[in-house]
Amino acid sequence: MDSERTTLQDQPCTVQITLRINGVDHALDVEPRVSLLDAFREYLHLTGTKKGCNQGACGACTVLCDGERILSCMALAVQYEGAEIVTVEGLASDGILHRLQAAFLEHDGFQCGYCTPGQICSAAGMLGEFRKGLPSAVTADVSSEVMELTDDEISERMSGNLCRCGAYVGIRGAIRQAFEGGLKP
Repeated sequence: MDSERTTLQDQPCTVQITLRINGVDHALDVEPRVSLLDAFREYLHLTGTKKGCNQGACGACTVLCDGERILSCMALAVQYEGAEIVTVEGLASDGILHRLQAAFLEHDGFQCGYCTPGQICSAAGMLGEFRKGLPSAVTADVSSEVMELTDDEISERMSGNLCRCGAYVGIRGAIRQAFEGGLKP
């Protein structure tokens, strides 16, 4: 009986899922415990999304799921079947950088660049939240229909994304420029 248990335990259980990533369906055969981040990097070779802390503390693995930002290291791939997932690779369109990607280049919103994909995806999701009128912890008047995207707002809303190099001034400038429409999509 013990040898049967050992044999069964040695064989990983896999499930078939289809993930829609950057507008393309990907059929995968994965163990149920595979994170969304590992599905990107190890199964699909989409390496733009980075593994920083692998504990949900740094934001390097941030992607968009149905337009909202999530930490892909904390998400199981099997949970996201049927969702529309966008990684940093999917933000550009027809070879043209997304306005946030271009703004990060223009404002030197990076140094080593490791956190940049997560910063950019998080900024895209954050700007969507802001445009919907969702307040943050530093929003001065939560009852106001019009909010101002101040440096404090940007810093608070992006506080889940860490930059070890300290490129926060460039990151805020890039987000502000993209928000104000200084660059086309």
